[in-house]
Amino acid sequence: MLLVGAAVAALSVGIFASGRSDAAATAAAATPYSPGERAAIEAIVREYILSHPEIIPEAINGMQAREVTKLLASNRAEIEKPFAGAVAGNPNGDTTLVVFFDYACPYCRASHADVTKLIASDKNLRVVYRDFPVLGPASDEAALASLAAAQQNRYAAFNDAMFDTPGRPTHERIIATVRSTGLNETAAAKAMQSPAVKAEIDKNLELGRALGLTGTPSYIVGDQILSGAVGYDALAKAVAQARAAKAKLQG
Repeated sequence: MLLVGAAVAALSVGIFASGRSDAAATAAAATPYSPGERAAIEAIVREYILSHPEIIPEAINGMQAREVTKLLASNRAEIEKPFAGAVAGNPNGDTTLVVFFDYACPYCRASHADVTKLIASDKNLRVVYRDFPVLGPASDEAALASLAAAQQNRYAAFNDAMFDTPGRPTHERIIATVRSTGLNETAAAKAMQSPAVKAEIDKNLELGRALGLTGTPSYIVGDQILSGAVGYDALAKAVAQARAAKAKLQG
C-alpha cells in the first residue's frame, strides 16, 4: 500500500501540474484541498491507475533510480578511490568501473574474463577493484592476501592467478598463489595483519551495505549499479552510457 500510495501521490502531482512551470507545479502540489476536493482527486487518480496499472512499476522504478543516483553521488569519492595498487586499465581514464567481488564467488570467476576483455578493448577505462569478502573465512584470507599483493604492485598478477586457478580459495591455495606471483612472503604476511589492509576491507563492506549490494559480483559505473554476472556486452553498454552522460554534463 505504501508503494501504491507513493505512486498515486506522484501521479496526482503530475496530472494536475502538467504544462505548468516548476514553480507552479510545486505550488499546485502544496495547495491545500478541502476534503471533498481531495476525495474527487483521489477518485480520478484511482480510476486512472486501475485503467493503466503499468504506471505503478514505472513510477516505482523511477523513484528507485533517483534514489540510486543520489546514493552514488554522495559516496562517489569513496567508491572510486582505489586502495593503492588495486586498480587496472588506464589510471587516467575518463570513465571508472568499480568491481565488488569475492574470490570464493563462482560468478565472479566467470565474470573476470569479461572485465579483462573490457580493459583490453577500452583504452580509456579505469577499473577499481574492491575486495568484498562475504562468503566466509577463506574469502577473508584471500582478500587480505589480495590487498597485500596490491601493496607490492602485484595485484593484477595475484587477482588473475586466483581466478584462473579452479576451485574455491583455501589457505594452501592462497599461500601457493602468493608464492607463484612473486610476492615477498614475509612482507605479505605482515601486510595481511596490518590495520591499513583490514581497514580497507571494512570500508568495502561498509560501502557495500550503504549501496544495498546483495551479492557478488556487483559493478558500479556512472549512475548504475549492476548485480551479478551480467556479461561483457552489458558492462560495455553501461560504460558507454556513463561516458556519454559525463560528456553531456561537461559539454
